[in-house]
Amino acid sequence: MKVFFNKLKKSNKVFLALYLVSLLFYLISYIIFTINILHLSSIETPIRIVVLIIFGIWLIFWFLKGLVNLFTKKYKSMIILIVFTCLFATIFDFASYYIGTIYSGISSISKDKLVYTSNLVTLKNSEFNSSSKIGMINDSNDVEGYILGNKLIKQHSLSNEIERYDDYYQMLSDLYSKQIGAVVVSGNYALRFSSEEQFEKIGKETKVIYEYSEEMNNVDNVSYTNKKLTEPFSILLMGVDSNKDGLNANQAFNGDTLMLITFNPKTLTASVFSVPRDTYVPIACRNNAWAKINSSAASGTNCVIQTISSLTGITVDFYVKINFKGVVDLVNALGGVTVDVEKPYFNFNNGVDYHGQVCEQNSDRKFGKNMVCLDPGKQKLNGEQALAYSRNRHQYIGSDLDRVKHQQQVVAAIANEVKSITSFEQFESILNAIQKNMDTNMKSDQILSIYDVAKKIVMNSLSGSGEPVSINRTVLETYSLPVWTGRAMTSALGYYKDSLDEIVKMMKVNLEVESATLNKNYDIDYNENYTSRLYGEKLRTTRVQYLMANLEGKTKEAAIEWCKENNLSYSIKYVDEGDTYFNNNVNAGYVAAQSVREKSLINNISEVTLYINNTSPTRYQEPTVENNQSTTDEEVQDENENENQTPTTNDSNLSEDE
Repeated sequence: MKVFFNKLKKSNKVFLALYLVSLLFYLISYIIFTINILHLSSIETPIRIVVLIIFGIWLIFWFLKGLVNLFTKKYKSMIILIVFTCLFATIFDFASYYIGTIYSGISSISKDKLVYTSNLVTLKNSEFNSSSKIGMINDSNDVEGYILGNKLIKQHSLSNEIERYDDYYQMLSDLYSKQIGAVVVSGNYALRFSSEEQFEKIGKETKVIYEYSEEMNNVDNVSYTNKKLTEPFSILLMGVDSNKDGLNANQAFNGDTLMLITFNPKTLTASVFSVPRDTYVPIACRNNAWAKINSSAASGTNCVIQTISSLTGITVDFYVKINFKGVVDLVNALGGVTVDVEKPYFNFNNGVDYHGQVCEQNSDRKFGKNMVCLDPGKQKLNGEQALAYSRNRHQYIGSDLDRVKHQQQVVAAIANEVKSITSFEQFESILNAIQKNMDTNMKSDQILSIYDVAKKIVMNSLSGSGEPVSINRTVLETYSLPVWTGRAMTSALGYYKDSLDEIVKMMKVNLEVESATLNKNYDIDYNENYTSRLYGEKLRTTRVQYLMANLEGKTKEAAIEWCKENNLSYSIKYVDEGDTYFNNNVNAGYVAAQSVREKSLINNISEVTLYINNTSPTRYQEPTVENNQSTTDEEVQDENENENQTPTTNDSNLSEDE
């Protein structure tokens, strides 16, 4: 050892310094590179191991060879090896930067902690005081409505009486009717509830008394599966409406955009099912009470996932929440997307004539001079334009159904542009837009596993073996369903079971949980464009939801028959003149009143009581021939058909507008 150090002392000091610096530079760079490259789990594992071994061998080689050259004074050979060693170290540094940037961005998409906000809100024209009753949700798992709500009350030492609710909408209804003086709601309550007709102007009609915020663990960041993206999987995409750039991701959010997506990496086939926001379904986290599906978002991500899974029977593997502001950044990072903008049916939006253009508020939800307007036709859209087209529904006759279709167009256009990324700078800007405006329960290694799929897509594209990814689009056939909710009328959408069944079947086949069924008998319509077929389209046989008919004035027999046809339990009570439910406008044997209000959803009804006049009113005139038994029965039948009450209807002859 003494001999070794003596030789070092006698060696050229300049080359000794170069040797030690290059060796240290290489060692540090190699260690950082190793740490970063090991983060890329499941990506070209054999190649990564071979690379690390080769450059590890070079480290040992340079350590020994450098000493030999130094002691034997072979300085020319030493300079060449120093150059190569520094070059390798520099490559390690660049690679570490790129890998670290990618991994950091991917890790940031799944947010472990979020800022949750709870507000105490009252009507703008009301005064809140110690005698005011406070409404609060009863679910102890509700972060903003219950957990932070209790902390808010404690922080401000409020001793007010607390009224507990199982439903936000009922709580807000009681606030508006002044049965309670204030309510505890999420910080983004104005955006969340303004999509409901009854609370359309809630942001202007209410004021925030107190606010409480706290950074907490992301309650939605739950792993539902250990799947990697190299096997068939499903994703629920949820649009979060926010006026801010970035996703703060409160527990409650706006559920107007819900897309269930399946992807099969083996066949490179995707399916996209956009669920119209007004679809009337059982809400899983509210004991399956029927409501518009977007209302499930008021109770958080898990409630939406459970509701979608119950509706379709498809297990949701992953969720992705994306801020609408993020769509603007993402599309701009891609350099725009090409979309064929559909011609609007109406020229007017928000009371202004736009002369054939598609015009919508901007990403800050501002109208007037801030409106974003598009000419119909195929064109390249920037971020603001793509978002405006995705949001617009007031200028199309199908309203939300057309908006769903346009959102699918934009999603498909984004997917088409992704394959054309040509530089790391563009990829980095895309990653920044995503990680800032997105939240998901996918872990980093699951996201990284998409590499093998991406490689397959690139290889297919380079070899010219067809489209990189095929997308099966869908449309859920619906019909107008004006429903009495128990507190107000709401304009919902009913859906056709056969339409949903075809969509679900296709998606399950794509997930490989069911086998495809060969259709050997079908008719060909030469006017139909089969290349752009939508699954679920034009299937309108069996309606799922049925409404309570107005049976008042019908004969007892006709009313009972209607109940039987709709599988509705009933009881009969006879009333005499002077009784509460006696009806002075109908004769004996006719329905005077019913216990369930007209247009109430039958799915929510256990039994209806039919009140039958036992005697004819003293002021009542005998029915004419037009009001006899036969005619009355026909009237009941006509009403059932008009209100779509029968349990099974054949709508093959209905018009396209219906």
